[in-house]
Amino acid sequence: MMTAQPSRPWPGRGLGLGDFRKASENGFGDPGNAYPHSMAWWRDRLFVGTTRSNMCMLKISKIKTNLAQWPVECPDYLYDLDMRAQIWSLDTATGQWDEAFRSPMITGRDGQRLPREMGYRNMTVFKGRSDPSEALYLCTYSPAKGIGTQILRLLDGKVPQPVPRPVEWGERVTTLRLLVPFKGRLFTSPTGEADGNPNSTSHMVIYETDDPVEGQWRRVCEPRFGDPDNSSVFEMAACGDWLYAGTSGAKGYQVWRTRAEGPAPYDWECVLSEGAWRGRENQGVASMWVFNDALYIGSGIQHGGIDIVNKVGPAGPELVRINADGSWDLLVGVARDTPHGRKRPLSGLMPGFGNFFNGYFWRMAAHDGWLYLGTFDWSLMLQYSKSENWNPAFRRAIDKIGLETMFHHQAGADLWRSADGENWLPVTMNGFDNPYNYGIRTLQSTPAGLFVGTVNPFAPRIAVKGLKGWEYRDNPRGGLEIWRGRTDWGSP
Repeated sequence: MMTAQPSRPWPGRGLGLGDFRKASENGFGDPGNAYPHSMAWWRDRLFVGTTRSNMCMLKISKIKTNLAQWPVECPDYLYDLDMRAQIWSLDTATGQWDEAFRSPMITGRDGQRLPREMGYRNMTVFKGRSDPSEALYLCTYSPAKGIGTQILRLLDGKVPQPVPRPVEWGERVTTLRLLVPFKGRLFTSPTGEADGNPNSTSHMVIYETDDPVEGQWRRVCEPRFGDPDNSSVFEMAACGDWLYAGTSGAKGYQVWRTRAEGPAPYDWECVLSEGAWRGRENQGVASMWVFNDALYIGSGIQHGGIDIVNKVGPAGPELVRINADGSWDLLVGVARDTPHGRKRPLSGLMPGFGNFFNGYFWRMAAHDGWLYLGTFDWSLMLQYSKSENWNPAFRRAIDKIGLETMFHHQAGADLWRSADGENWLPVTMNGFDNPYNYGIRTLQSTPAGLFVGTVNPFAPRIAVKGLKGWEYRDNPRGGLEIWRGRTDWGSP
């Protein structure tokens, strides 16, 4: 049964493609900056944290791929590249970007010189008990042989300093995805481990502190919420009086919520399970955002929308909405029977907005009365994949269209917008006219406009197939991009 949404005034016109201008390209002039993994508005500036050379990181990882040709030229030893993560900040009045910080080098556990962090995977503004004012907190992506993930605190705008982390993590926890403020506390959960998957952990517990400087962390949930199928807490968001946590698991994601009151661990309620009863094709919660007093949840299948190891996908992501009374609606996806009745997509759109190649609904943000949603589109990878492993029907379809046509007309991430969650309009469906922008990883609403960060690891040299076979050539369109959207470009 559909839940009626309250009537609201229609907002002003949303942002169309013509309202966006490129604020930065080629990874701030360094195409090794592949992911704008984190973004925040702090002290009237936009801050962006990068992750470096992700395609080369993937090549040396244990994540199984199905590629015949590696898309990017990589050295035999990863750290022959400059893998030091960077933080950049933008003065929106002048349009000038400044490098605010670059990861220091350390001696790793194997005696090799390594960057302390290869990426800044999330950032948020928070004021703890020992903070004299709001600080910018960041969580890091550490090399497997490094010192483990750090939580950094930037207070003076110059050098972020580590704050104590939970002692149980040691050096094995290599990355965090989450830093979420709620009711005067900061919440997080480990994501990846050394020599393992950067998106799963054996230590799936949520922690909180009201004083990161003193490091007084405590566990606030049962490990894995009591279900061994849960591999990580992928997303968290505060909505009204509830803190929500979305997991990833082989049977499909779960969504839990708590009021975070009373003694820890708190009482948690399971709101959705089994991927909102779609199952494994809704493997993980990839994004969460609050819009019009409801929580919007986007799904995804890890490793680019095709999890070869667990034999999940390809399958397009879905969008669901949890309402204030705990009921939920299917907005984009496949109609099905659930314990709460028959659910049909209220938008009329199939998974991935009808785009088979959208693997995640990766990021959402509300801006000036509209909800914006960015995707990850894996169609670009077809030209590098092992076509002999394709399903025959899929091969016939691709042969009919042609890989070159696919590249020029299909490749590139989507950005969509909606004023009510049910009626959606595309802003771009080809990565802002750059097919190498295959994901939208960050969206940040600011007084100076909506900022969009695109993922682009296809640099500096990419594989190109010529008459003599594959060769690596410079890619002038590689490296992350930042786009800025405004409807009032003529105003100060």
